[in-house]
Amino acid sequence: MLQCLTSSSCVRLVQSHKSTWYFLFLVLGYFLYLIFGAVVFSSVELPYEDLLRQELREVKKRFLQENPCLSEERLEKFLEKALEASNYGVSVLNNASANWNWDFTSALFFASTVLSTTGYGHTVPLSDGGKAFCIIYSVMGIPFTLLFLTAVVQRIMVFSTHRPVMYIHSQWRLSKSFVAIVHATLLATVAVTCFFFIPAAIFSALEDNWNFLESFYFCFISLSTIGLGDYVPGEGSNQRFRELYKVGITVYLLLGLVVMLVVLETFCELQQLKQLRKIFYLKKQRPQDRLAILEHDQLAFTTTVVATPSYEDKTRHFLGVPVLTSPGGDDPMIQ
Repeated sequence: MLQCLTSSSCVRLVQSHKSTWYFLFLVLGYFLYLIFGAVVFSSVELPYEDLLRQELREVKKRFLQENPCLSEERLEKFLEKALEASNYGVSVLNNASANWNWDFTSALFFASTVLSTTGYGHTVPLSDGGKAFCIIYSVMGIPFTLLFLTAVVQRIMVFSTHRPVMYIHSQWRLSKSFVAIVHATLLATVAVTCFFFIPAAIFSALEDNWNFLESFYFCFISLSTIGLGDYVPGEGSNQRFRELYKVGITVYLLLGLVVMLVVLETFCELQQLKQLRKIFYLKKQRPQDRLAILEHDQLAFTTTVVATPSYEDKTRHFLGVPVLTSPGGDDPMIQ
């Protein structure tokens, strides 16, 4: 009997806090996914890092053997300075010295990566004034960019998603949820083809030492605003029409970001995903529930007021004086 009561109370507890339990499972699943990614990346990349370290040690050792007049300390200082300059986008190589990182087109490309929060990191401000302006520019520019993208996506959604779905639903008498799923799948296919596969083929042809996988990797990292910075187009020493190329890449990144947001918003409006999201969200208090609470409070207040005796009643009860009344209620003496 006790076990039955305990199990039933546990079931009621779980049912009453179902959203909380789902949220806890969501948090647990997210951290497990983080750990899974860390394990996979570590197991895949660690051997390559160790191999690269060994190769660098061998190259350094061979260089010192071939140049006995150069001490290891002086070489370390030179490499430290060269790597520090490379972190700021300045290279000591002769074939890279002709490219400037802060001409107008490069600065325009940098501004677009800052406002879109892509941030490749290959070019960073060198001066304190540039760093301070970057902070102020980002604080004002990122919310402005979010407002701009939201307004653009909201208007595009009317023509790319809402009207086509409603037209097919009304003309062909198909289920609206089915039409929305098919439309979202086709839209995602077109977006991936036009902004991933085709640009990847173009980048692999224009960029030296970029194969198709590396070009596709750059497109995905850029349009998802991850922006690792290991692949940045237009940085080659023999890049033709570099300024025009940088402007084209800036336009591609902005358009691609808008298209990705349109696709994501289209999928988020699917009824199935809305139902899935509701599992993890807190339930909003409905207007009927709020009205019932207000009526209950008002009723309780009214009952309290009615049940509270007046000062005259309390006085009469304390003195024990009877209240005189007449049968007709109009005795002048009593009045």
